[in-house]
Amino acid sequence: MQWRRHINGLAFSFVFVVSYFTNKFVLSVLKFTYPTLFQGWQTFIGAALLLLFGKFGWVEMSRITRSAALSWLPGSLLFVGNIYAGSRALSRIEIPFFFTLQNSSHVVSYIILKVVNRQEKTQWLKLISICFMLLSAINLPLHDPQFDYSGYLWAVGHLLCVGAYRVFQGHYKSSNLSDLEQHCINYLFSVLLLAIAAHPTGDLTGALEFPSLQSYTFHCGCCASALLGFLLLLATVNLKNGLSLEHFGVWIFLSKITAMFLSPFIFYMDMNASSLICVVTSHVGEALLVYSQRLSAGMT
Repeated sequence: MQWRRHINGLAFSFVFVVSYFTNKFVLSVLKFTYPTLFQGWQTFIGAALLLLFGKFGWVEMSRITRSAALSWLPGSLLFVGNIYAGSRALSRIEIPFFFTLQNSSHVVSYIILKVVNRQEKTQWLKLISICFMLLSAINLPLHDPQFDYSGYLWAVGHLLCVGAYRVFQGHYKSSNLSDLEQHCINYLFSVLLLAIAAHPTGDLTGALEFPSLQSYTFHCGCCASALLGFLLLLATVNLKNGLSLEHFGVWIFLSKITAMFLSPFIFYMDMNASSLICVVTSHVGEALLVYSQRLSAGMT
């Protein structure tokens, strides 16, 4: 049983790393910076495959009621904000810096939970980890050799949506929706909203003038990104169902570290000592957060 969990974890890490690298390639190297179309394509394929897999019984999905779908719409709205802003940010920011900023979404989740649960006792180790991630995110723009104001602004929107979505998902009262059913609603809502936004944002007209529109590499990159996004969802749900929350956090942490270590060999990066310290400090904070969650689980 233990070896199967390790295989699931390694499969998750592999898909995680390749998925981020593929998205980064399309967004930064090919410069296809039209997120309503790029993310709309990914969520459309994800929704189609998820419904197909559910119909054939390859994944467990029940019929989604209208009331359950409506109650989940705030989460879907946060999901759209997450993928749209994340796509904008990833196209302009290197992967290690992107993860450093994304880590500070835990600060957002922490603040929301403290406001909602005012009587909850503060864990000092968790508070220290939150401070590490917050200070790293604040200082990183000051030391990034390729600072891009727009990229960091979108990254802030991304981390706000990620942090709020984490809290909403964790405190969602209805037991009618599984993780896959939640994501099915997310995908369908995203396809609809992003399709409506494609023309007003100028992405539709801009994409028609994209230089690599007929490129074989571009087509392969877009197809791979959509398929990998769906496989990452399946791998995430499979791993999450087989592990406790704190062990799942360990695999996410290891996957990020792997992606950051390999990214300089795949993409050109300009990093100095100060920005590297910010990246390391942020992920030390994330490691402390995962450890604090394991301590909390051990005491309950």
